[in-house]
Amino acid sequence: MHDHPMPAHHDGSWQAVPAVTVVVLLAAGYLLLVRRGARPAHRSRDRWRTAAFLTGCAVLAAALLPPIAPFAHEDFRGHMLQHLLIAMYAPPALVLGAPGSVLLRALPARHARRLTGALRGRPVRVAAHPLIALCLSTGGLAVLYFTPLYDATAARPALHWLLHLHFLLSGCLFAWVIAGRDPAPARPGVRARLVVLGVAIAGHAVIAQLLYGGFLIDVHAPIAQVRGGAEIMYYGGDIAELLLAAALVATWRPARTARRQRTAPSLP
Repeated sequence: MHDHPMPAHHDGSWQAVPAVTVVVLLAAGYLLLVRRGARPAHRSRDRWRTAAFLTGCAVLAAALLPPIAPFAHEDFRGHMLQHLLIAMYAPPALVLGAPGSVLLRALPARHARRLTGALRGRPVRVAAHPLIALCLSTGGLAVLYFTPLYDATAARPALHWLLHLHFLLSGCLFAWVIAGRDPAPARPGVRARLVVLGVAIAGHAVIAQLLYGGFLIDVHAPIAQVRGGAEIMYYGGDIAELLLAAALVATWRPARTARRQRTAPSLP
């Protein structure tokens, strides 16, 4: 492992403005949908879901604004911190906001049925498989750091923002499959999801250790920065995945649901 200068990063500070504008619009759209589909019986639940979703938006905005965004352009440790916030901390909060359920409740019945049918279709079933989500999230990290892709994204703004988008979408997909409040097609049982989460934890640990040791990686940055980034990934990733495991436990109530279905009186 040899010291390398950081690749020439573009100055992306001006691009943070449109990115954060999108985040603000996302939060505003969610609040509008919550208000449109509000029901008195759901008021308490809506408050918790709204708080979760807005927390995710705040984490996402923090990752795209100073001081983290400039730090990410100058230092591999900043890149890793930004990656954790976008891919592993914001997504669980966003999916705990149940945006799919909020959208369906706000839509007219006809459009809601169409959307529900699309979500039950084969393409979504394939994309929502835990192994696919695992490959896109954890597998994407191996592609990023073990190929020239990282250095390419550092020099090309379009690739850099596509990387952010991939981090966010793959993180949301994985969090939704593992612990999302919205129903997922063909979601496996809790044991299977815990196994997939355990594989993700092990995968992150292995990639972080390879980064720290300088094995197989293709990242041109000073050794101290790469090792510091590996430590951030190792410890920060563990915390994020433990939080996701806690979210899985918090959202899992199959026995209570089944009991309610058995004992609830039939409606006329």
